[in-house]
Amino acid sequence: MSDSSTTRSKFSKADYASDQDVRWCPGCGDYAILASVQRTLPELGVSPSQTVFVSGIGCAARFPYYMNTYGFHTIHGRAPAVATGLKLANPEVSVWVVTGDGDALSIGGNHLLHTLRRNVDLNILLFNNRIYGLTKGQYSPTSLIGQVTPSTPLGSVDMPVSPLRLALGAGGRFVARGYDVSKRLPELLKEAHAHVGASFVEILQNCPVFNDGAWSDVTDRKRAAESQLWLESGQPMRFGPNREKGIRLRNAQLEVVTIGRDAEESEVLVHDEQNIGVAFLLAGLGDPIAFGVLYRDPAPAYDAAVRAQNSSAVARAGVGDLHALLHSGHTWTVE
Repeated sequence: MSDSSTTRSKFSKADYASDQDVRWCPGCGDYAILASVQRTLPELGVSPSQTVFVSGIGCAARFPYYMNTYGFHTIHGRAPAVATGLKLANPEVSVWVVTGDGDALSIGGNHLLHTLRRNVDLNILLFNNRIYGLTKGQYSPTSLIGQVTPSTPLGSVDMPVSPLRLALGAGGRFVARGYDVSKRLPELLKEAHAHVGASFVEILQNCPVFNDGAWSDVTDRKRAAESQLWLESGQPMRFGPNREKGIRLRNAQLEVVTIGRDAEESEVLVHDEQNIGVAFLLAGLGDPIAFGVLYRDPAPAYDAAVRAQNSSAVARAGVGDLHALLHSGHTWTVE
């Protein structure tokens, strides 16, 4: 990584783009996400030399190659663990984890769960295309029931994982959703970065080769007003071409209503980012799909607590001596 740009006070998208040829399939949603990230980073006030991207295995895992920052292309499912160690060792850097639905929710499920539970100060981006792309189209933990793939020729019988519900259940303190070609994705990335602690953003993404149109019913511009509910803190949950529809909470369930016909405007639910119960319901809403920040309730970050504990131990016992430690107690020499 070149450090030539780090002496400047301001950065541009070009400062974060590496000289590597971007190699994803034509039409892959990863291109749009990469562009959004590279446009967003200059506005965060963090230099490329203070930024790290960590990935696991999968199509999304090529991300670090295309960023003119520090990066680690790690092993399958272990990106959160590596990123945790990095943040503990160097708390000054901005650490981003890029992962896919297969990488994070299958072999990496345990690592993701505990990273969220601990509330490590990482920005976790999960690209969800409902398929294993790199390994040629097997069904993934988010594939729909009945989906026909090389590994499920008669259709999948697995109940798909809800990434956002998993994040909420694991204790995630910032849980959000966007999609690859959304113009609102950069703003969502800014909010994730501003959050102290683990931020988790699911990004719905198209795989034109193995699962083309996986989210077309949601992202198609012609019906986006009907299929997308963009959440704003303190604002009524309204959507539709003329914002004539809303979300009402009744009998502990969310229901879609037409304002003025099915319900009064006063009955429309107002978004409270600290209401984890409603966030859980929003995470499972299928039509429309909820976008934006579903839940945000800051808590002390794990890495900050570890550093404070270490500082306290040093103040009490002094700086350790590794050589003395290794040669203390019961030792012996093998000849």
